[in-house]
Amino acid sequence: MESLKTVTQGMAVQLVISPTCSLSMCMSLRYEPTDPYVVRAVFFTDTDEPAEWVLGRDLLADGLRGSAGCGDIRVWPAVGRGDQAMYIVLGAPAGTALLEVPVQDVRTFLKDTEALVPRGTESGHIDWEPELANLFAKG
Repeated sequence: MESLKTVTQGMAVQLVISPTCSLSMCMSLRYEPTDPYVVRAVFFTDTDEPAEWVLGRDLLADGLRGSAGCGDIRVWPAVGRGDQAMYIVLGAPAGTALLEVPVQDVRTFLKDTEALVPRGTESGHIDWEPELANLFAKG
């Protein structure tokens, strides 16, 4: 299987606490062509361990244009903010986080990922033999 580079993009995001209060934090998006449907979002806080969430690349792209996702992860453009921000909601048993994310950083990140693996061609970048062996080993 052909080895392709990884795309990473760091950005400052806002953890929205209330309509008038938010906290700045750092988020890093990571895309690996060997796992072509997935974007890993790592959040750095004051704790020793960063928090990581797995997002669908299509979910992020769809969230630039309108409301996308359901359940634990939802994404949508920030109304009235022009082209400046989008929101990501991450839900977990411990609580829910609302993040305000800069649109241009997400667009740049997605453009870079699509230069490596165009949307619609993801399945051609998966090494199916280990995936199937793992599936049958569990079955």
